[in-house]
Amino acid sequence: MQQPTATVLVYSDDAGTREQVRLAAGRRPAADVPPVEFVECATLPAVLKELERGGIDVCVLDGEATPAGGMGICRQIKDEIFRCPPVLLLMGRPQDAWLATWSRADAAVTLPVDPVDFPGKLASLLRSRLSVEA
Repeated sequence: MQQPTATVLVYSDDAGTREQVRLAAGRRPAADVPPVEFVECATLPAVLKELERGGIDVCVLDGEATPAGGMGICRQIKDEIFRCPPVLLLMGRPQDAWLATWSRADAAVTLPVDPVDFPGKLASLLRSRLSVEA
């Protein structure tokens, strides 16, 4: 029997940032959450297409991405996507926390991705999403 997985959408125009997220999260960010599969997106249209398709449990959005930044995308999807998955925002600096609040992100971390802090925040969002769906 195959174990259920959680799907994490990772948006960044930078392949290196997407790789940092995958490596920091690992296969399973915490023992009490399912293993994760990643869906990588480098453009806003790709993000919207994946969200419309459904099955995304958490979004990780790069606030420093261009031309569409993760903060603006977060605010947009919170308004437009029914039962929008929780969003973990990647910020360039801690002083941008107020922008993360404006964007309605559920959690935020700074870049570069911290392999100690990131998995815990991702696991927390996965727990909240999976408990709502159960």
